[in-house]
Amino acid sequence: MFSSVLKVETGRRLVTDVTRHVVEACRGRGDGLVNLFVPHATCGLALIEVGSGTEDDLAAILDDMLPPADHYRHQHGSAGHGRDHILPSFISPSLSIPVLGGEPQLGTWQSVVIVDSNVDNRTRTLRVSFIAG
Repeated sequence: MFSSVLKVETGRRLVTDVTRHVVEACRGRGDGLVNLFVPHATCGLALIEVGSGTEDDLAAILDDMLPPADHYRHQHGSAGHGRDHILPSFISPSLSIPVLGGEPQLGTWQSVVIVDSNVDNRTRTLRVSFIAG
């Protein structure tokens, strides 16, 4: 087993691509499974196509489903921060991906991304655990 912890700056972006970090963590490790986890109450991980407008589509869907308004019971932080705490129930804080020959078996257009709508904290931790098969 191999584990690493990465600090990721998400900036003001909803979606931050971390595929490169996952590929590097798996390189040379053979066959197995890579588990990814963000230990935060306000962000999640997803597999999406990046650079094709999907990021904007995701933002629009989240705004429709979880409006960034001030009507949530969870009231601390910036306006609408309550939605940030609901986001991980829709976009899981963990992912598992099969690895063959040290390469994550992502689909042609799949990228691993952190989805983070929380503007109060933009430094995230990504825990990467490789389990040999």
